[in-house]
Amino acid sequence: MSIDDFSIHLSDDLLDDLRARLAATRYVAPLGEGAWEAGAGGTALKGLVDAWLAFDWRAQEERLNSYDQHLADVGGHRIHFVRIPAAGSAETRVPLLLLHGWPSAYTEYLPLAERLAHPAGFGSDARIAFDVVVPSLPGFVFSELPEPPLTRQAIARDLHELMTSVLGYDRYAAFGGDIGGGAATWLGADHADQVIGVQLIHGPFPTDDEPQSDEERAYLDAVAAYDSADGGYSEIMATRPDTIAAALADSPAGLIAWIADKWQAWVDGDLDAVIPRDALLTIATLYWATGTIGSSFRQYYDYDSNPPRPPITAPLGVLLSREPVMDGYPRSFAERAATDVRSFERAPHGGHFLGLEQPDLAADRIRAFFAGLA
Repeated sequence: MSIDDFSIHLSDDLLDDLRARLAATRYVAPLGEGAWEAGAGGTALKGLVDAWLAFDWRAQEERLNSYDQHLADVGGHRIHFVRIPAAGSAETRVPLLLLHGWPSAYTEYLPLAERLAHPAGFGSDARIAFDVVVPSLPGFVFSELPEPPLTRQAIARDLHELMTSVLGYDRYAAFGGDIGGGAATWLGADHADQVIGVQLIHGPFPTDDEPQSDEERAYLDAVAAYDSADGGYSEIMATRPDTIAAALADSPAGLIAWIADKWQAWVDGDLDAVIPRDALLTIATLYWATGTIGSSFRQYYDYDSNPPRPPITAPLGVLLSREPVMDGYPRSFAERAATDVRSFERAPHGGHFLGLEQPDLAADRIRAFFAGLA
């Protein structure tokens, strides 16, 4: 299987076109009375557009190219990934996948990856360090889409091939949430013999998610109520992805609005307070430059093709994010989804993008969980 070195270089013409489009943004009067009430519009959107116009992409490009990046042939298509080997002479070295979700990219996990691979540099226990692999999921930025349907099981199959056949690990671990977390559950079900453990920030659902207790029933009712106010984006991407992709691929202001709306809704706190603005603008620029916002919708469009998942038999750790959809998630769901739940806790801080919002906390919890398994 081929593996090639990779670096990023966006052309001056592409960046000039992006700035010209941003400068020509047509704003509309927001329908909501307060900031973010009806989505990303008004002063919130203008602030994002102005920040993007002033954004120093070349500095970010240089930073990203300081990482060891590759493209590998996996399952007949190309997968992009960053690899950060464990530093020093750690007693325990654990190969670890960090798996992002939507609307995000591999860059979300680079601060966390640094802490896990180089613990001494961040004042942490250097006896355990991680060989970290951060892939771009299929259809995201530099990773190609495979033949459909794009299911969580298919993503897991690619990731397993990447870690074993391409990178040569006999055993490895996985951490993630959202789409990446869903793929990790399949790693723990289909490839448990080679998976050290799986740690998730979004609790897994059992195949039979019919409530079996008042606690489970109350949780599912709360999720349904939340989705009624928040789930419009998902319905559009699952049913009419090409329509919305056409708009977002043509308008960078529309693209940043679509992305930032979910970041604001899902982080633990105010977006600007918990996420560095450059981190969000880097992700938006990568989506824009690669034209992959539409292909990132593939796993929504193909969602109904996901088969029932067998029980997760690899050791499972649950570190629940602090976001509405995880509030009240019952441990009984995890215990019905997995046969070996080793840890279950709610993070004291950190929402949907916990690894970026709270990289020190996430690194500590990851280190503690996998230290007992490696």
